[in-house]
Amino acid sequence: MTVKHLKIIHQHNSSVNQTFEKDGHDVIQGLTENPKSLPSKYFYDDRGSELFEQICDLPEYYPTRTEASILKEYADQIATITGSCELVELGSGSSTKTNYLLNAYQKVANSLLEVIPDAFSYIPIDVSGGILKTTVLHLQQKYPDLNVEGLIGTYEEALVYLGKNHLRSRMIFFLGSSIGNFNEAESNDFLGKVSHSLTQGDYFLLGIDLQKPKDILEAAYNDSQEVTAAFNLNMLAHLNWRFQGNFDLNLFKHQAIYNEIDHQIEMYLHAQVNHQASLDILDLKVQFQSGERILTEISRKFNLEKVQAQLRSQGLETVKIWTDPQQWFGLVLCQVPHH
Repeated sequence: MTVKHLKIIHQHNSSVNQTFEKDGHDVIQGLTENPKSLPSKYFYDDRGSELFEQICDLPEYYPTRTEASILKEYADQIATITGSCELVELGSGSSTKTNYLLNAYQKVANSLLEVIPDAFSYIPIDVSGGILKTTVLHLQQKYPDLNVEGLIGTYEEALVYLGKNHLRSRMIFFLGSSIGNFNEAESNDFLGKVSHSLTQGDYFLLGIDLQKPKDILEAAYNDSQEVTAAFNLNMLAHLNWRFQGNFDLNLFKHQAIYNEIDHQIEMYLHAQVNHQASLDILDLKVQFQSGERILTEISRKFNLEKVQAQLRSQGLETVKIWTDPQQWFGLVLCQVPHH
C-alpha cells in the first residue's frame, strides 16, 4: 500500500514523545480531579480497537447489529438522496457496517452517464493506525474502483485537515452512536466543527442510540464474556505503554451503570485496594483508595426530537430519519441548507 492511501495527520510537528506528553495533559487533569476520570480516546490503541470489534459481535451488544440492519435496509435510499459525493467517516474502525453504504454509492457512481473523477471515494478516519491500514487494504481489494485514503488522527485533527476545500459534494458520517461519548457541551462543539467542514448542500449522517429500559442497556455494557471489562481495563495498559506507567490491571474492576436521570451509561474502573500508580513520562503519581472509581466513558442515550433541535442549532437541518422496528437506534441524515 502506498503512502498515498494512508496519512498521519497530527496537526503538530513534534517528536513522538512530545506528542504523547501533549496528549497526556488530559490524563493528568483527569487523574488529579475528584472524582477521577480519563478521556475515552485512550481506549483506542490497536488492542483496544480489536476488543471493541469483539464487543460489536456480542449477543448483549445490540447497537452495532441494530444500526447495521438499518443501513442494510436503507443505504440505497441514503445514496439516492445525496447522490454521488465524497464519503468521510469519523472513527471508521474496521468499516464493516460501512460496506452497506459503499455498495449503495458504488451503484450511484456506476449509474452516472458521464465519468466524474473520484465519483466513488471514501476517506476513513481513525486514531488506530493498525486497524486503519488493515481496513484500507481490504477495501482496495473489495472495491477496485474505490478511491480510498485513510487518515490517522483524532476527529478534531481530521476535520481541521479536511477543512472546506473540497470540490465535490461531501457526506461526513459518524456511526455507532459515538457522539454519545461526548457530554452536551462537547457534542455541540463537535457538531459545530462538522458543520464548519461542510459547505451548502453537503450532508451529515449520524447514528444515535435511543433511550430504552435500564436492564437492556446495562446488560450491553456488562457482557457475560467480560469483553467490555477487558476493553475498559485495556485503557490502563495503553497508559502504561504510552506514558511508562505501572498500573496493575488486577487491582481494578470494571462496572457500567445506567444513570436514568441523565440518560447515560457510565463506565467505571473501581480500585480494589489502597495503592499508588505512576506514569513516569508525565511525572505523575496517583493515590487510589479502595472502592474509589475512575469514570472512563459516558454513553448518552438520545431522544430524536432533542437531537434534531441540537443539530439545527449547529446549522444542520434534518432531511430524513430511519429507525429499526423497535425504535432502539436511529440514523439521522441532515444537510447544510442552501441560503
